[in-house]
Amino acid sequence: MKRHVFSTAAFSGAFIAAATFASPAVAQERYITIGTGGQTGVYYVVGQSVCRMVNRGSDEHNIRCNAPSTGGSVANVNGMKSGELDMGVVQSDVQYRAYHGESNFEEGAWEDMRAVFTMHGEPLTVVARADSGIEDISDFPGKRVNIGNPGSGQRNTMDVVMDAFGWDEDTFALASQLDAAEQAAALSDNNIDAMVYVVGHPNGSIQEATTTIDARLVSVTGEEIDGLIEEYPYYTRSVIPGGLYRGNDEDVETFGVAATFVSSTAVDEDIVYETVKAVFENFDRFKRLHPAFENLNEEDMISDGLTAPLHDGAARYYRERGWIE
Repeated sequence: MKRHVFSTAAFSGAFIAAATFASPAVAQERYITIGTGGQTGVYYVVGQSVCRMVNRGSDEHNIRCNAPSTGGSVANVNGMKSGELDMGVVQSDVQYRAYHGESNFEEGAWEDMRAVFTMHGEPLTVVARADSGIEDISDFPGKRVNIGNPGSGQRNTMDVVMDAFGWDEDTFALASQLDAAEQAAALSDNNIDAMVYVVGHPNGSIQEATTTIDARLVSVTGEEIDGLIEEYPYYTRSVIPGGLYRGNDEDVETFGVAATFVSSTAVDEDIVYETVKAVFENFDRFKRLHPAFENLNEEDMISDGLTAPLHDGAARYYRERGWIE
């Protein structure tokens, strides 16, 4: 199983469409939307970055792209299923559950989901106030913890962790359900003792939390976590390197998932083909748009964490490049 290590570098929209011709001289644009996440998270940057690459070539392929902020992984899946979104960024575990009809998706497997590529690794990151007494995730009982808003990737992962430890919401003094954009301020204002975030690093929200108060990243380890990694193919052990955030000089062990980019059979093959082509033929430029993209490589992106079948448009491009048969 692959082990993700997160490193640092430098940080960094309106519509996707396919070229269909009403006449030899006039091209009609179609517009689609990519679901992302909170504006402080890397999912938002992923969507914006993909759109930026696509829109650079819009004069040639008549494709434009919009990537608004959304509620996260589960919300993106539901948005694609309803037709409100055409593509989306989704945690690898959420992709698996949606395609197989498990957990949040027990109403039925979404067999029309299609994988496009994998992005960065994402550890479950726990940030606790220095005065909270939390040294490890096992210290959560009796504390005020933001477990994440319903529909978000962190809430989905925390539900799994809570089940593994035998916890429910009554285990905590407070189980708040703030979204990613709200939790750093809540930690700083002493409204919660700890926040959880499934996210690539470095991250602006965690930077905010560790800069405004004394806060530490705490480990997510133990027999319960070992069991989750052994049971589920989409989880990996992860290390968040020390030195990324103020007051956190030591490496922190945890586990996590990967961010994946997905679509559905309802989205035209040419649209997905041009989207994938725009990313991989501007790959060096794309990787410079956020530190979490620094260590991306093509081989991992077309294989790791993809539990749904490849979209026909993505597969077509990968075959042209000789990456798959």
